Amino acid sequence: MTGKEGIIPIGQQDRNLGGMDFFLLWAGAAVSLAEIWAGGLLIPMGFVSGLLVVLLGHLIGNTPMAFGGVIGSRTGFPAMVTVRPSFGIRGSYFATILNLVQLVGWTGVMLWIGGQAANAVWPMPDFGFRGWALLAGIATTLWALLGRRYWKWLQRIAVTALICLCCIMTWAVLHEYGIGRLLKSPLTGGMPFMMGLDLVIAMPISWLPLVCDYSRYGKGTGPAFWGTWVGYFIFSSWMYAIGLAAALATHSPTPDSMVLELMVGLGLALPAMIIVLFSTFTTTFLNIYSTAVSALNIWPGLGERRGSLACGILGTVLALVFPATAYEGFLLFIGSVFCPLFGVVLADYFFLRKRRYFETGTDPREIYWYLWGFNPWAFLAWAAGFAFYHYLQRETAWGSSIPSLLAAGLLYLIFMALFSKHRTVSDGQKGSV
Repeated sequence: MTGKEGIIPIGQQDRNLGGMDFFLLWAGAAVSLAEIWAGGLLIPMGFVSGLLVVLLGHLIGNTPMAFGGVIGSRTGFPAMVTVRPSFGIRGSYFATILNLVQLVGWTGVMLWIGGQAANAVWPMPDFGFRGWALLAGIATTLWALLGRRYWKWLQRIAVTALICLCCIMTWAVLHEYGIGRLLKSPLTGGMPFMMGLDLVIAMPISWLPLVCDYSRYGKGTGPAFWGTWVGYFIFSSWMYAIGLAAALATHSPTPDSMVLELMVGLGLALPAMIIVLFSTFTTTFLNIYSTAVSALNIWPGLGERRGSLACGILGTVLALVFPATAYEGFLLFIGSVFCPLFGVVLADYFFLRKRRYFETGTDPREIYWYLWGFNPWAFLAWAAGFAFYHYLQRETAWGSSIPSLLAAGLLYLIFMALFSKHRTVSDGQKGSV
């Protein structure tokens, strides 16, 4: 798949990431002030119920995320190209546009939170948090522009330092507040268990549209899957728990800032600032780089460097005007869009085509809708899943994320079985995409 309709898959000679590399990559993505803040949103549930939601939500959400990465590690293609067999070439442009909006949005969110936190640790005269957000945006964009040859080592160094610093941060929270105080913290209002679960699931699901951008560099499918799953599960759960604990102890709407201010009060200002900067870099650069990779699905002539630069600029501008009150709604919107969308993609890859994408021996007629450029059954299944997600959000207390993902995937398989011209060919027939 080359030329104006696609980009070249990663060859075996360039697949140099092992299980520990993926563990550190996704640990770095999870060690984020945004995840600490998201944990604080669970404050109405209390510590015990909130912690249960954190663990269960990551157990559920991490699984489709890691399975999505399997497609990239087997085919060598980035995430938006792997949408093509189910939605069609031009149909995949729809997913790409949504992903670009998400990624620029996440870049703005991360830089906004990082700027606020840095300003709480070390106020910048005259400029305030916007000065820090601008500096973080420039530094993170440069990080992404260095390219994959260098970010592998940058991630290893930065994440190793972050793991050590997060131990210090956790000690500071428990030393100041104690488990007993957290368990006795009064609830501030009601939040249904399943709504809290959706807020947690939305975080790993938000990585589904770009996990293949990195898993395609994996030496093998197993190490890529488990490194991704374990790395993100441990550290994202950890960050959510810290945010929940800090929010319950202080009743602050910005638990990330409270944790950092606590560290400053204990004489740990330098570790606090390093956490702010490194956590912003290791997470936000993934969004910037994947924006460039995703854009290649529509505009292959854009190039990774120009795409990264464009996302860095747009995300930094957004951070300067981002309304903090939109964060919870932003998380739920991401879930409503990408849960059903990747329900379709995962059903297509694992069940309909039985893990045969872009392989020699695949008859072009087997990807009938791909060649026409648009698969209406995929869109119909996605739309039904999207509507189902929002119906469940309004009308029930059973959660929306996984039901909408499963519903969209099941509907897609039914539609394709009843109405499409999809067919399986014998091993003797040859063809390539």
